[in-house]
Amino acid sequence: MERGMLEQLTSRLETLSSSLQLRAARQQILASNIANVDSPGYVARDIDFNAALANARQARHMPGLAQTNAGHLTITSTDGMIGNPLAYTVQTQPSLDGNSVDLDQQRANFADNTIRYESTLRFVNGHVKTMLSAITGQ
Repeated sequence: MERGMLEQLTSRLETLSSSLQLRAARQQILASNIANVDSPGYVARDIDFNAALANARQARHMPGLAQTNAGHLTITSTDGMIGNPLAYTVQTQPSLDGNSVDLDQQRANFADNTIRYESTLRFVNGHVKTMLSAITGQ
């Protein structure tokens, strides 16, 4: 199989992998917002998912740092958030204690993100099954 074909087969999986990592990171952020609904002065945070996914796609096509010595450390990200800073959410319900968490909005965001995460998992599963069928000739 030529290299171009392999890149085409794996490109979609890389995008879906980035999407899953970002969705998981966003889920943690949203859960933190919900957990701090009663914390005075807490400011709700979130990420711009579309911008973060675009950053992840661009980072895949940029050359990385060259590791010139086996003793050098490699730069990795386990949370999928490199280059994607957290943003503050807009306060929709002013509160006396300075907490900006809108519990209803955060719950809706959490549920939406959960559904999108599960959908992405289904896409990954379907894509892998399709690739296995193509490889085995079934």
